[in-house]
Amino acid sequence: MTGKTEQHNSRLAAFLSIIPGLGQAYNRRYVKGFIFIAIFIAFLITCSRFINIGIWGLFTLGEIPGLDDSRVLLSQGIISIILLGFALTFYIANIVDAYKDAQKIKEGWKVPGIREGFQNAWDKGFPYLLVSPGLFLLIFVVAFPLMFMGFLAFTDYNLYNAPPKNLLSWVGFENFISLVTVPIWRDTFFSVLIWTLIWTFVATTLQIALAFFLALLVNDPRIKWKKFIRTVLILPWAVPGFVTILIFAALFNDNFGAINRDILTPLLGSGLPWMTDPFFSKIALIMIQVWLGFPFVFALFTGVLQSISADWYEAADIDGASRIQKFTNITFPHVMFATAPLLIMQYSFNFNNFNIIYLFNQGGPAVRGQNAGGTDILISWVYGLTFESQNYNMAAAISIIIGFIVAGTAFFQFRRTRSFKEEGNI
Repeated sequence: MTGKTEQHNSRLAAFLSIIPGLGQAYNRRYVKGFIFIAIFIAFLITCSRFINIGIWGLFTLGEIPGLDDSRVLLSQGIISIILLGFALTFYIANIVDAYKDAQKIKEGWKVPGIREGFQNAWDKGFPYLLVSPGLFLLIFVVAFPLMFMGFLAFTDYNLYNAPPKNLLSWVGFENFISLVTVPIWRDTFFSVLIWTLIWTFVATTLQIALAFFLALLVNDPRIKWKKFIRTVLILPWAVPGFVTILIFAALFNDNFGAINRDILTPLLGSGLPWMTDPFFSKIALIMIQVWLGFPFVFALFTGVLQSISADWYEAADIDGASRIQKFTNITFPHVMFATAPLLIMQYSFNFNNFNIIYLFNQGGPAVRGQNAGGTDILISWVYGLTFESQNYNMAAAISIIIGFIVAGTAFFQFRRTRSFKEEGNI
């Protein structure tokens, strides 16, 4: 190791990298330094003006009504934040790279030649090259709309204050406060939230319970024609969901539906107001969701039940275990261990199950004193606020609340699920 190499200063390399590329040049990696400084200069030339206007627009949301479009400025500001995030990541990576290379040179590492350097860069960067299109797609197709929605929740964007005629303003947490203080918003929000929670828990739990019961029944060795029975029970899953919902909407119709006309009227003398009474509409929706949801869970449980070793049941029989003991100590724990993550996803899916609510009765019937229908859940209420009444700010605020509820509940449940732990003795 030469004295010159021993004196190579890694801190100096990192300091020089304040201007990208100089630290690499100090490490005698001239091609990499040239590439870094070229990227840095290209970024400044192409993006500096865009980012400047974007940040200005993000803070002001425009100054001249009719000329400045707050939506465009907000979008440009969000893109500017994303670009700055990429730039900051590159900038930090440039400093870290110079520091690490200097450390290796100080320890006697030989700086590779141009050809070897390109080969090393290709070997190390190829996986990142493969995932980069997906990353960019994720950022601009998923992250960008979510950020735009999140920012809208803190503005006054609604039907009566819409760009480009009007400029938007930042209102802080006013929209969230209105949800719990303004009477019509408060009453609607808590009514819809309670029904959403009841709908999610009852409908999902019933479909899981029915699927579990049928799976146990069909898996019993005394049952014959198992393949035929399983095929019949899975058939509802084969029909597109929206077709099934529309058929049930016709069957539950108050006037000409077959359930009222052919079943209830001959038995009770009159039908039930499935479409016009919120209570009966909710009952109908729960029954439809149970019908739609149980085949998938049934197929899931069937596969798990067939994977449980018969030796365990034989050992339990030798020990004198009862059917209930075998169920509580063997069957149920193993099924839950294998399917818990997917069952949690069923709850999350039904929490935002827009299709059935909208296709069955468009969230109706109407409720006096509320701006949501009697069967609206949070996501269908957001749809109505967005596309029917153009209350974009309130819709965005409610969407953020939905996101926190779903993400928080799922995270909590996943952390408690044994299938997500390293070891789990059943």
